[in-house]
Amino acid sequence: MSYSTADSLPRVTLDDVRGAQKMLTGVARTTAMEGSRYLSQLVGAPVHFKCENLQRTGSFKLRGAYVRIAGLLPEERAAGVVAASAGNHAQGVALASSLLGVRSTVFMPTGAPLPKVAATRDYGAEVRLHGQVVDETLAAAQEYAAETGAVFIHPFDHPDIIAGQGTVGLEILEQCPEVRTIVVGIGGGGLAAGIAVAVKALRPDVRIIGVQAAGAAAYPLSLAAGRPVAIDNPSTMADGIKVGRPGDVPFRIVEELVDEVRTVSESHLSSALLLCLERAKLVVEPAGASPVAALLSEPGTFEGPVVALLSGGNVDPLLMQRILRHGMAASGRYLAVTLRLTDRPGALATLLGVLSVADANVLDVSHVRTDPRLGLTEVEVELHLETKGPEHCAEVGCALREAGYRVID
Repeated sequence: MSYSTADSLPRVTLDDVRGAQKMLTGVARTTAMEGSRYLSQLVGAPVHFKCENLQRTGSFKLRGAYVRIAGLLPEERAAGVVAASAGNHAQGVALASSLLGVRSTVFMPTGAPLPKVAATRDYGAEVRLHGQVVDETLAAAQEYAAETGAVFIHPFDHPDIIAGQGTVGLEILEQCPEVRTIVVGIGGGGLAAGIAVAVKALRPDVRIIGVQAAGAAAYPLSLAAGRPVAIDNPSTMADGIKVGRPGDVPFRIVEELVDEVRTVSESHLSSALLLCLERAKLVVEPAGASPVAALLSEPGTFEGPVVALLSGGNVDPLLMQRILRHGMAASGRYLAVTLRLTDRPGALATLLGVLSVADANVLDVSHVRTDPRLGLTEVEVELHLETKGPEHCAEVGCALREAGYRVID
């Protein structure tokens, strides 16, 4: 690695990324590039998915972790490594360490999804559960490193990590040489920085767009300030990009080489995950679907061909269930309504008959009879319905009103 005389931060070069690519031969998969007919029609140009959700451990994180650990000195390897992560980085470090014969300890939040904890253990790491949030887990891992001499493996703020992630960019250029725009999710910035280093060195004409969740968007503020700025209490379903502060090393690269950073809503994230599952038959976590969310939110603003990087597919099944319902609601295919009926025999059957004629599928019905807001002869009914889209939702609401029902919500 070379060093910038301006700010003494390490710089990552194309040669570093190419060296990482050689190091990863036989370790990381060259993941598939799949076309999306639906998004191509929406954007008005070819759209392809770069499927890092199909990478070993389910995300791109193996690439950087392996390069970082492989570059340790013998005495550093002997001391072992330690990391802190809620999922993807944990699994990448665990597998990379096992492949290289290095002892690994991974700190994870106590509320980390059980499948991710189990997978990290299965890849060979000793898992220690500590803290309610990642910041607490990170502090515990760094304390462990100071006490034991284990090398702390940062998830994004190190040049070796960035070089490893940059190998995704080399693969994109090989698989889609005509690419004009690459869209990539950004958390701490390691992936976007690595891709930018590789792609801009070979194809400076390619536009690189980073994507953050609106509730965890530290990069727009940081870019405006010209330095990494921390945000308080980042909040998003996309835990893979839920980072409160950009890394120092990736920030300088993103500032210099990434053309634009956009934000997306939670509704677009859930809709993107649903689209990947239904249209592409790909299981993608919310962070991994963030580039698709950007395409859905502003489809006419991308020059094609476009490559959307699906960065990971590690999503807890229970979270997936909630997100899919959220995505169905966002796309107008799930409707929740609350109304009041006269509490008499047959009232509910009559209501269900109206919904049947309107061709709405009833998923769940809930009765409330004891609320003080209700009259003595009233019952409040909450209905969860499966619909066919926004127009059908409007038709169902119209059918209920025409039948004399007062919809509360």
